[in-house]
Amino acid sequence: METKLSLKPLEYKDLAFIHAVNNNYSIMSYWFEEPYESFAELESLYTKHIHDNTERRFIIMSEEQHVGLIELVELDYIHRKGELQIIISPNYQGKGYSKQAIFKALQYAFQILNLHKVYLIVSNYNEKALHIYEKMGFVREGVLREEFYVNGSYQDATRMSIFKREFQEKSVK
Repeated sequence: METKLSLKPLEYKDLAFIHAVNNNYSIMSYWFEEPYESFAELESLYTKHIHDNTERRFIIMSEEQHVGLIELVELDYIHRKGELQIIISPNYQGKGYSKQAIFKALQYAFQILNLHKVYLIVSNYNEKALHIYEKMGFVREGVLREEFYVNGSYQDATRMSIFKREFQEKSVK
């Protein structure tokens, strides 16, 4: 039986969880970011962006447990598009949580925000993520050559996207 997940808006009380995942090397290497962030910096970013209309940040919850973070960022209300980003805590990876969370975030993006397109950028080394995104209906748009510097070398990344109509068609099946 699949565990039901919920998405809840990021709150100040969730910052300890975010701080832990943001400082996890194995997670942040897939986000192309240095796993180094002080709690004070995180608090400052939270305060700065709490009223930012170009992003929606959600904590992924399984009952009372923090499973991960999923974000819709770079929201563009003229061109009706936004970027999806997701982190699943290492303790919860491989359990199907990302698919459920992505589905819920896409529902929110297309039904509430009325976006036309959601895109993401993923490391070509992250084969599991590429597979999940394709299974969710994302289509590869192109390769960003040597886009990010990780582990001492430059890595290619792939930009993928899904349109509202594609999500709706896939959801009906």
